[in-house]
Amino acid sequence: MSTTPTPVAEERLRDADRSQNTILNAARDEFSEHGLGGARMDRIAERAGLNKRLIYYYFEDKEKLFQAVLEQAYRQIREEERQLNLLHLKPETALRRLVEFTWNYYLEHPEFLTLLNSANLHRARHLEQSDRARQLNSPLIATLGEILERGRADGTFRGGVDPLQLYVSIAGLSYFYLSNNHTLSAIFGRDLMTPKAHSERLSHMCDVILGYVLMN
Repeated sequence: MSTTPTPVAEERLRDADRSQNTILNAARDEFSEHGLGGARMDRIAERAGLNKRLIYYYFEDKEKLFQAVLEQAYRQIREEERQLNLLHLKPETALRRLVEFTWNYYLEHPEFLTLLNSANLHRARHLEQSDRARQLNSPLIATLGEILERGRADGTFRGGVDPLQLYVSIAGLSYFYLSNNHTLSAIFGRDLMTPKAHSERLSHMCDVILGYVLMN
């Protein structure tokens, strides 16, 4: 017996994929604006233009929907990172490119930062329950580890650099600045979100990260 899906079955699968993606995008916007606690399934359904029952059918409840949104967010950033083809670049260029990408991605996707804030507020229990999230993120650390090893082998980078710690530093240098830009700007009396300030920040981040790993 053939297991090839019929045209009707294929169209239903495409409809299901479209509906789920529409729901996830609507939920991403709702969670990023209101957090997990303040998000409402009625508003998500309204944003998606779909019946609320369909959301429960695909995702069961708000908690599992939030987990799916987090998984989607990580999948999207990791997919864009893969497109950088870092392993085909010289180690120093690859590391600089990763710093630049991380900064620009956070700038262009503020919803990613607000989703992380909400996930941390709930002690990352949704990510702890997600094998998918760990699978998505592990290859990045392996890639960074390979870049560091190539740099060490050719004499560009010093040895003993932990790729996980280094990535936390890369992400943290962007994340803290952008998540706290209102308070930092107010405290120091300087607008940290101007194009000039952005350029200065990126230059500083590259100097800090590369200055740490490059051989003197």
